[in-house]
Amino acid sequence: MADHIGQRIASRRQARRMTQADLARESHVSLPMIKGCERGVRTPGPSTLEAIATALGVDASRLDPARVGSSRRAHAALPSISAAIAGHDIPLAAPGRARAQLRADVDTVVGWRLSAQYGLIAARAPGLLGDVLAHLHSASGIRRAETARLVVATARAADAVAYKFGAHDLSARLIDVMRWAAVRADDPDLLATVAYVRAETFLAARAHQAGRITLEQALDSGPAPKSPQSAATRGALHMRTAVIAARAAEPDGAHGHLREARRLAEKLPERIYLGTAFGPSSVRIHEVAVSVSLGRDHIGHVLDLAREWRPGEEIPAERRSGFWIEVARAQLWSGNPDGAFESLKEARKHAPQHVREHPWAREDIAKIRRLKRADTESLTAYAEWIGAV
Repeated sequence: MADHIGQRIASRRQARRMTQADLARESHVSLPMIKGCERGVRTPGPSTLEAIATALGVDASRLDPARVGSSRRAHAALPSISAAIAGHDIPLAAPGRARAQLRADVDTVVGWRLSAQYGLIAARAPGLLGDVLAHLHSASGIRRAETARLVVATARAADAVAYKFGAHDLSARLIDVMRWAAVRADDPDLLATVAYVRAETFLAARAHQAGRITLEQALDSGPAPKSPQSAATRGALHMRTAVIAARAAEPDGAHGHLREARRLAEKLPERIYLGTAFGPSSVRIHEVAVSVSLGRDHIGHVLDLAREWRPGEEIPAERRSGFWIEVARAQLWSGNPDGAFESLKEARKHAPQHVREHPWAREDIAKIRRLKRADTESLTAYAEWIGAV
């Protein structure tokens, strides 16, 4: 089987005009491993296969048909995630892993969330949730606050799976777990981060006015930033509130929150703060999201920005992918289906699992196929991959 997997990797790599070194760099897998897989002398493990598949823009099951696809794995894990948090406020059992290992495993799933590796998160999240909750119930003092942050990070990774795969009730329950844990940390920055994630509940319900009010209350109740981390978590909350306000058809409020986010980002490097990317590039991406959320009359800014700027490696893969999905929608609205298709292909390069589960991407590729009289093989293949046909 390994040589068949290797042949599929090589074939897909060559179709994308990538060298073995290109694939190693894009997948963060060693060049000897790539060469060994393609020769059939090494067998990629689950995480390696997922990383290679992401770099090649395909689901891992396309490289190894015996492997269950990411979507099926994610859906299959949802009941176990639900069971893991059913008694989150009750001490149930001793943790199954040491604290040092726990921190390393949480860091791993946070990385998977930022790169939209939902299948990998789904496999790890139920057991990890049980252990971080068990550690929190037995922790005290400074360890209690540290462990509460681990609970929030783990529940947020599990929430990425629940939210992306349409389990919005489970997503809301996971956010409740995050809120419960954040209170135990007594950390305003962590509370701001959880408020940022909580916006998903309002976006899923399209309760944009209620979401704007709730996020603004979180901003009003938080202290003035006194550190780079607190400035970043507050700035990120302004970014998310701007999008919610735009969805509520409140352009003045949306642009006001963007200005605050931009002001806070001016003195900060673009990086991850408590699990959320923030900095000048993230604010630019949210400018695009706000313009698209405000509707067709505001897409000129999106098109201008996309012509002169593109997010770099300083931005997590999921957010880079989201940028190109937003740009594609603006291009489609402007009567440029070819440009929209190119943007959707670019989005898939960065985070294929994110694109595949994104309703806008599926809707837009279906519309592009209807608009294109002379269908192309690549367009049909993309539509089949994303489930639009």
